[in-house]
Amino acid sequence: MKQFVVFLIFCLSLFVKAQLPVLENYNQVWTSQSENSSQSMPLGGGDIGLNVWVEKGDLYFYVSRSGTFDEHNTLLKLGRVKVQLEPNPFNDNKGFKQELRLKDGYISIEQNHTKIKLWVDVFNPVIHMDLESETPLKMKASYESWRYKSREVKGKANNANSYKWAPQGDIITYQDSICFENDGVKFYHRNREETVFDVTVKQQKMESVKDQMMNPLKDLTFGGFMKGSNMKPVGTYTGKYIDADFKGYSLESIKPSKKHQLKLYLHTNQSEQFNDWNKGLSNEISTYKSKEKKAEKETATWWNNFWNRSFIYTLKSDSTEKDSVFQIGQNYQLFRYMLGCNAYGKYPTKFNGGLFTYDPVFTNPELNFTPDFRNWGGGTMTQQNQRLVYFPMLKSGDFDMMDSQLDYYLTLQKNAELRTKAYWNHEGAAFTEQLENFGLPNPAEYEWKRPKDYDPGMQYNAWLEYQWDTVFEFCKMMLEQNEYANKDVIKYNGFILSCLRFFDEHYQYLAKKRGRKSLDANGHLVLYPGSAVETYKMANNANSTISALKVISEKLLKVSSKDLTKEEFEYLKALQTRIPPLNFREINHKNVLSPAKSWERINNTEAAQLYPVYPWEIYGVGKPDLEVAQNTYFLDEDLRKFRSHVGWKQDNIMAAKLGLKDEASKYTLFKMVNSGRRFPAFWGPGFDWVPDHNWGGSGMIGMQEMLLQEANGKIYLFPAWPKRWNVHFKLHASQNTTVEVKLENGKVEIIKVTPEARRADIQNLLELSINEKINLN
Repeated sequence: MKQFVVFLIFCLSLFVKAQLPVLENYNQVWTSQSENSSQSMPLGGGDIGLNVWVEKGDLYFYVSRSGTFDEHNTLLKLGRVKVQLEPNPFNDNKGFKQELRLKDGYISIEQNHTKIKLWVDVFNPVIHMDLESETPLKMKASYESWRYKSREVKGKANNANSYKWAPQGDIITYQDSICFENDGVKFYHRNREETVFDVTVKQQKMESVKDQMMNPLKDLTFGGFMKGSNMKPVGTYTGKYIDADFKGYSLESIKPSKKHQLKLYLHTNQSEQFNDWNKGLSNEISTYKSKEKKAEKETATWWNNFWNRSFIYTLKSDSTEKDSVFQIGQNYQLFRYMLGCNAYGKYPTKFNGGLFTYDPVFTNPELNFTPDFRNWGGGTMTQQNQRLVYFPMLKSGDFDMMDSQLDYYLTLQKNAELRTKAYWNHEGAAFTEQLENFGLPNPAEYEWKRPKDYDPGMQYNAWLEYQWDTVFEFCKMMLEQNEYANKDVIKYNGFILSCLRFFDEHYQYLAKKRGRKSLDANGHLVLYPGSAVETYKMANNANSTISALKVISEKLLKVSSKDLTKEEFEYLKALQTRIPPLNFREINHKNVLSPAKSWERINNTEAAQLYPVYPWEIYGVGKPDLEVAQNTYFLDEDLRKFRSHVGWKQDNIMAAKLGLKDEASKYTLFKMVNSGRRFPAFWGPGFDWVPDHNWGGSGMIGMQEMLLQEANGKIYLFPAWPKRWNVHFKLHASQNTTVEVKLENGKVEIIKVTPEARRADIQNLLELSINEKINLN
């Protein structure tokens, strides 16, 4: 009887686990080896990313790190590591197991009584490989580099750098320095004297202020040191992996052992003297000895806390792992994990692959380049795409991870203000699309073949001309950190003011060039020529820009009024009187939002009409005139034509913000189901590259908005979430609030609200009557 009771409890526990998954259910477990790097598994921590796979019995991993930009702004990988064992426990697939263990943030590989643990120290730039076996094994670890020689970069290969389709002369990826030293392998890349920064400054006629400008590429050195316990150098070899020939530098264990350790210490430095990098690396290695005992535990604790602060677990009744509702929860967690691998990078996570790109031929068979390749550049930040990587971090509570993106803008402020002063002689920071990591427009998008009398401050580009307002979305993130987490955002005030001032002064400047008056008859700015996102060009008073100016000026006054000077406060109040109203039009006798007052052409396929819905949240569930925005979603012919789930498309978000449950569900399922690659969250290429991080980011945002929205002090649960989709979530809201809720078999349990006083602000929309929902809308 006792055994029967134990068995019954065990069965019930399995049933509960199947209905309400926990994090471990989303671990990726592979029981066969990979065919190539495209079947790799992501691993990382701090600001380091690895692609890990076992191929033909050998362990491989690519090494990437935030901020490793070469002379041409290619985001270079730091190399590839190959580990071979003798006798080889991984000589077939029988009993093979590779698992990404999300809770503690590591990968385990097991077979034939041999276990390998790969993990990355979150707080120090050190990669660990620890091996244990029941029988003594000999280990060879090789550092493999395709940059053992200089390579000319031709044709489409330049899409990985800032020259793209318009290289100026021969472009060379210069060889790295690699050598054996102190029983290990030292490797590094140091940028040559002239970089794309110098070329761009000259192209864009900024030489008069060049000595005042921040230059992130000058004297930059990055690399590291690989060393194993009881290992010695045994020579070099050459080979070819996929499309890139390489040279390997091998270390081998002195004698067979049941335990082996391999470490890679990474170091990046920007200094006139190379020896500063060398000293820094040596110091990193020597000081790490005192930290090492605690490092593994501290890293696991960081990941444990990371998972505890936010999650979305999904499974509907009677589902299996192949069920798409299960997959959207799984892939939400997997993609958030990928973002967590660059929690503390100096530079933001790149939208076009992050730290996890691999050999490009597996994304596009025509691109047989080195593993350094990614489309859309390395140091080029496409703002419209980057925002989608970072917006979900507000509701996931990952405020510490947002610093990489938001503080990055602070480093660019001076260069952006110098642009404005040099070209137009007024104040404010001008940020363009296709922005380099030194704050100037990408030189290819700026265009080399320009009319002689064309404004030097303008990109000569049909997509990007007059598109300056995306920066406000990052301003919104800056301010909402205070609203969500009471984070001190005073350091951003000057930056936000500078961005607002640019629009105010620049459009008065343009108006005075056209005529006598700087404002229209109502005292409003004339935002012409403008751009409604990248889509509606030569726009007059684009709704996306109007919304941005309105929301950011209001938020800055709300969040930072006590930290503003009297003059700044009065300036903002006066600016608000100059912001024009939103534009509307009629379709089928119904009032809808217009992209702008007028426009001359359509250049892209973005939902500019709905930017007052997202990201600007003027319209939405619980807010006035929701029907106007819903009509826009359904009736606007352009929007219907543009609609998609691919890449940066945001139809899933727009539908969720408008409470359109069926539409939100449809596009979320399309967007967040398994990618079709071995690792489920390696989506893309979409419009960009693999893994497509703005694809994953927009998917995360949509799921969050389906589950929780706010308006007028109220927290609305399930505004666009189907009642039949079981879910357990914990998300963050404004006023430093977290909400944990479970929906199972149609029943809602509000598990915990912090602070408890905010429980009174919660409205469960699944339980509202039809009349209550009508009144809400």
